[in-house]
Amino acid sequence: MALNVLGGELETCGTDPLTGFYRNGCCDTGGEDAGVHTVCARVTAEFLDFSREQGNDLTTPNPRFGFPGLVPGDRWCLCASRWAEALREGAAPPVVLEATHARTLEWVDLDDLRAHAARH
Repeated sequence: MALNVLGGELETCGTDPLTGFYRNGCCDTGGEDAGVHTVCARVTAEFLDFSREQGNDLTTPNPRFGFPGLVPGDRWCLCASRWAEALREGAAPPVVLEATHARTLEWVDLDDLRAHAARH
């Protein structure tokens, strides 16, 4: 059983669009997930712009990979290092703590995650 950053069972992040490294709706991770896609975020326009500026356009659909493109409000499993980078730059999107994998704490302090907790 995977744990979230609060110590409970990892909850589903999002199924529309279907997210997660394993495309199972959860921000679960494993050895093959080099990007560590563990932060369940509700993406914002500001974050999507920031990500595009860093060379990762998350708004443009890529049908080859079954990726629909994201719009503000979508829940998506982000790389822990990218979320930490966005935090430093003031562009971190809200986080769904119950659906954010505990491994995220290797990159980000729980207090920072709590300060950016999504309001359900």
